[in-house]
Amino acid sequence: MAGLSITERHGLELIDIILDTLTDCAKLLPFLFVTYLAMEYLEHKTGEKTKRLIGKIGGSGQGAGTLPLGPIVGGLLGVVPQCGFSAAASNLYAGRVITLGTLLAIYLSTSDEMLPILISQRAPLDMILKILAAKVLIGMAAGIAIDLIWRKKNKNGCERIHDICEQENCHCEKGIWRSALSHTLQIAFFIFVVTFGLNLVLHFVGEDMLEKLILGRPILGPVLAGVVGLIPNCAGSVVLTQLYLEGAMGTGAVLAGLLANSGVGLLVLFRVNHDRKENLKVLAMLYGIGTFVGIIAGLFSFL
Repeated sequence: MAGLSITERHGLELIDIILDTLTDCAKLLPFLFVTYLAMEYLEHKTGEKTKRLIGKIGGSGQGAGTLPLGPIVGGLLGVVPQCGFSAAASNLYAGRVITLGTLLAIYLSTSDEMLPILISQRAPLDMILKILAAKVLIGMAAGIAIDLIWRKKNKNGCERIHDICEQENCHCEKGIWRSALSHTLQIAFFIFVVTFGLNLVLHFVGEDMLEKLILGRPILGPVLAGVVGLIPNCAGSVVLTQLYLEGAMGTGAVLAGLLANSGVGLLVLFRVNHDRKENLKVLAMLYGIGTFVGIIAGLFSFL
């Protein structure tokens, strides 16, 4: 951008940020629409046997002493490199289709842009497999433990889905397709606004500042990296992975950040689930688990 004035350079940078934000949001639209369509169908069309089956797979229909299946399935699905799965999980949890443990398993295991960056940068295969395996296993273990301990009775899932429809004023009586589209557009606009603001902040803060704060700090590094991981868009996983590959971040710090990173999952959760205390609890557990594992990994080099 040589030869351009400061105003022109800032204008071009702003356009790039807007385009990046639009791209991030566009990737989410199919996941959001399919999720809302499934939730609408579940509320309006399915029979009781189908609802019970979905509840069992998601973990919400299991009794005491039963090993929850939801966190196992969620931990495996979360590894797919797409922000959309965590967004879908947030909606399903708000509708009580899946359990808290399943939600945390997906959040902890989700890889977002980490996997594509590791592959594109030709990272060693054993490094990639170790990181993915750690995220999946930690997600599964944490999710199962949470579901076994937290046996809180929730309102019927379909009733909760109906509550979401009422809160969003989506006019479900006009058909599930229109309702699902209405939900999708409302959430997509909210994600765009917040993501745009976050991208602006990340653009001006830069990776150099994060490197100075995290590098060579075995305990403070994972604590700060976990905060970066909580950034509710795909940018968090991009920054963390790049710093790790450049040697500017240790294994413990990157693991803490990547475990805490759920893409836009938390952002969607705070938008659709109106129990703020519960949302803060999820955020605290996600950050706490990620930071704890990162500190242990950094101190004992088990990865």
